[in-house]
Amino acid sequence: MALMQDAAQTKQAEASAVTPEMLKQAVAAGVITFLLASLIVGIQTVSSTGVLDFTTRYKEVIIATIGVFVGSLVISQIRAGRPQIGVIVAGGVSVLLLLLLLVQEWGVIPRAFLPFNSMIINWGSLIIPVAIFLRTTQETRKLRAQARGEVVVSKNVAEAIQRAMPYIGAGMIILAVALPWLPLGDRTQEKKIIDICTIVLTYIMLGWGLNIVVGLAGLLDLGYVAFYAVGAYTYAMASVYLGWSFWICLPLAGLLAATFGVLLGFPVLRLRGDYLAIVTLGFGEMIRIIIVNWRSLTGGPNGINKVPRASFFGLPMERNVPEGVTSFSKFFGIEYNPNHRVIFLYYLVLLAALAVNFFTLRIRKLPLGRAWEALREDETACRALGINPTNTKLTAFAIGAMFGGFAGSFFAVRNAFISPESFVFLESAIILAIVVLGGLGSQVGIVLAATVLIGLPEMFRELSEYRMLAFGIGMVLIMIWKPGGLLAHREPTIRLHPAAGPPPDGKKK
Repeated sequence: MALMQDAAQTKQAEASAVTPEMLKQAVAAGVITFLLASLIVGIQTVSSTGVLDFTTRYKEVIIATIGVFVGSLVISQIRAGRPQIGVIVAGGVSVLLLLLLLVQEWGVIPRAFLPFNSMIINWGSLIIPVAIFLRTTQETRKLRAQARGEVVVSKNVAEAIQRAMPYIGAGMIILAVALPWLPLGDRTQEKKIIDICTIVLTYIMLGWGLNIVVGLAGLLDLGYVAFYAVGAYTYAMASVYLGWSFWICLPLAGLLAATFGVLLGFPVLRLRGDYLAIVTLGFGEMIRIIIVNWRSLTGGPNGINKVPRASFFGLPMERNVPEGVTSFSKFFGIEYNPNHRVIFLYYLVLLAALAVNFFTLRIRKLPLGRAWEALREDETACRALGINPTNTKLTAFAIGAMFGGFAGSFFAVRNAFISPESFVFLESAIILAIVVLGGLGSQVGIVLAATVLIGLPEMFRELSEYRMLAFGIGMVLIMIWKPGGLLAHREPTIRLHPAAGPPPDGKKK
């Protein structure tokens, strides 16, 4: 009996103890955080009266180090099957930080009592303990239910979201259409928000184009930015050198990008996996190097400037127009507003994105779309079924590249300037991250991922050095909590047989 009590006490002590391995991991994480944060955040250069000086911000460094150390211990306890500790620690930190933020907003305490100097970072840092608290609370409920002998039935949230997807998509479309008419602030704030949404829509188009190649056909493409560049330079050169209008240059850019997609597809027909990724990566770098060195055509490193803006069927949206040309505001008899051009481009990109989405959803149900999905699962089985892998791969590369060309045209129109620095490998990595984090093959998932990875960093551009740090933290959190993507659940495009269920009369078949 005594031996049994000693064993129970030992087991209970082990269940509540912090092991040396946990401490070792927490200390290592804290040290790495301290070193990195000291270099990135701890020392800041400032220019005062023409003299370069240094200021230190080690309060933020120490707070970040302590947070990572405690967070590492909490996560280790959760992995060891003890989520109750996470509930207590994360809940306490969440309540304390929320109280400090609210009290500071009311003017009771100075800002020096807050962890960071930026209020956006303080509110953003509240997300992490709240997320841990919600996760540990869910795990604690499961453990208590199992201790009572109850059967824990896990609800498939992904299936519920999938059933609600038509309503979610319709709500997103309504919100996107009504966005410019919502009270977004003054003209400057309205222009900023709509411009950021235009950027997000451009990356959504890029994500949907790459999703055809990677998500549907299963072809890993690391050089997708090449088609983005082809579309942008095609539009810029045709509009600047030849004087062609937007409505002629846009389809031309998509057609030329699709041609380059076919040219890339032929050499890689027999390649798979890592070898395919390396070749596509080289193709993207080849296009960039050609753009840099072909100075007489592309302008080289200086790029192409003064790219014409999109016009409303020949009506320029400018205040000062050449003599004999009617502007948009004069034609419709309204007051000139510089935001008209931004809103018009936003609706153009939105209309193009909706067309791309509709095309993708329709083509997935056609034999070509089903051939892409079959190719992704097993190329050998595709050959055995009589599917031509050559044509299937080429069409995937061509259609995906065409969408990238369209997005490149809108990029050139928005910026009115393009250069090779805008089409580096990092852009391909970001587009691929949007597809992977959104969920391979998921259209709505790509919208959410593009909003998170592109929209939020653009909104927080004022955070300067914290901006990319927040970007990296967001990606890490997504991969920890949703490793399969934000919306990884994907229903089959076509079912050969309906879902099994009981017969209507209740009799067995």
